[in-house]
Amino acid sequence: MSDPMSVASDPADPALDAAYEMVDDHVRRHDKDRWLAALYAPREARRHLLALYAFSAEIARIRDVVSDPLPGEIRARWWADMLAGARGDEGAGHPIAVALVDTVRRFALPIEDLERLIEARIFDLYDDAMPDLAALEDYCRDTSGTLIRLAARILADGRDLGIDEVAGHAGVAHGLTALMRGLPQHTARGQVFLPLDLMARHGFERDDVLAGRRRGELAAALAELRARARGRLDATRRLIRTIPPEVAPAFLPVSLVDMCLQRMERPGFDPYRTPVESPQWRRQLRLWRAARRARRAARRYWHAV
Repeated sequence: MSDPMSVASDPADPALDAAYEMVDDHVRRHDKDRWLAALYAPREARRHLLALYAFSAEIARIRDVVSDPLPGEIRARWWADMLAGARGDEGAGHPIAVALVDTVRRFALPIEDLERLIEARIFDLYDDAMPDLAALEDYCRDTSGTLIRLAARILADGRDLGIDEVAGHAGVAHGLTALMRGLPQHTARGQVFLPLDLMARHGFERDDVLAGRRRGELAAALAELRARARGRLDATRRLIRTIPPEVAPAFLPVSLVDMCLQRMERPGFDPYRTPVESPQWRRQLRLWRAARRARRAARRYWHAV
């Protein structure tokens, strides 16, 4: 794991270089935590991680840039078609697509994983109810978990390390926390990610969440979700010791989960109004500490083998 540096470039292909530079800027603007985490990856892998993260950020923000679900779904499925080779040279004019295709080819990333992420994000475009907790956790695996798994594959130079279990736990912990953190933004646009079985168990409905009613019942449901996220985080911490240390940067964003959960657990927390994000400097410090621990673990790992 290296110290933070600028994204590597390939002087042999200026056009590809330009695409990767735009990818770097896109992630820095739309997913700062993953951008910072990528800086702790080896220089030769860094820009490929950012291509993956830029694709994820672009898919995730489709709802915010379209006025109707149908054009949003068409936009999302364009990415699936492009990755499948069904769009000819259309992707050549899109910097994120150019960088992503290059990364997919270099590391033999499974197209079906990227398609799974796209399909999960299409759910975001509509106001359909999340049926149950199992479906919510599947959504988190297909979004956050997929990113971790593919990032690890990039860091392993294209090898499949068989880390699906730990990536799944990490993805659920990170995804659940992100959805709870985003509750004010989601409700403002008429969207509720809380699953129907969770709301029924705590005695409230979707309309109550949108209207800000039954705050006590909502607080109890969120407490259950936080406990679930913590359980997945604990599982991640147990299993992460078994993975090769070179893929640790893929998991660095998960180091911010506990900090976010702690802020939600403070007395007087209002899920609609209380800021959940820690200051940027504090998140950067947490990422640095996690990266430092990973470096120490790497030394112990290689000494043991």
